[in-house]
Amino acid sequence: MKFYIEATRKLKSLYADRDGVVSFEYIIVAACIVAAVAAVFSTDTGAGIGSALSTGLSAIVSKIPTA
Repeated sequence: MKFYIEATRKLKSLYADRDGVVSFEYIIVAACIVAAVAAVFSTDTGAGIGSALSTGLSAIVSKIPTA
């Protein structure tokens, strides 16, 4: 019960604290940016930038002369 009361008090103070809300918004924005970057630079070579990089690398490798 003591833990519940303390947790409730902390949550209420965080809710009332505008600095805490702003920092929580920064965390959400950072998570969205990380998700977007991960989606763009995913290891999937079937579509997007993964496909373009794979095609470009294959073109470069095919131009290298064999000894």
